[in-house]
Amino acid sequence: MSRRHRAEKRDVIPDPKFEDNVLSKFMNSIMQDGKKSAAERIVYGALDQIEEKTKQDPIQLFHQALENVMPALEVRSRRVGGATYQVPVEVRPDRRRALAIRWIISAARARNENTMVERLSGELLDATNNRGSAVKKREDTHKMAEANRAFSHYRW
Repeated sequence: MSRRHRAEKRDVIPDPKFEDNVLSKFMNSIMQDGKKSAAERIVYGALDQIEEKTKQDPIQLFHQALENVMPALEVRSRRVGGATYQVPVEVRPDRRRALAIRWIISAARARNENTMVERLSGELLDATNNRGSAVKKREDTHKMAEANRAFSHYRW
């Protein structure tokens, strides 16, 4: 890691169908081995399934699902005098979105449906309705931060 200056943030090109930057980041996170067309097929297929099931705008539901999974607090390890404390800190907005994307994708991959399209659409629908593994992950993170609130004066 360079100590001279921070790495500059690169802009993500919006996705071709909905012109949405966040959806493009989501696609890039789903992508494996550089297969962007496969990732596009999975994401667009999941959004089509969501639209069929709910008869609502899939992009709006996607953003609602992300909002429901984004954590407000997390714990960070901090060494003070030989002891390590789990200190609760607020999460930066870009990290909140990155964590939500990561949690939704990992929860979708762990589901039992047959195809990734079905898994992803199911997890997004669950996250929209405030249930599912990704939302549980956020709740666990908040519980851990709440339990360690006594160490919040070690914040840096």
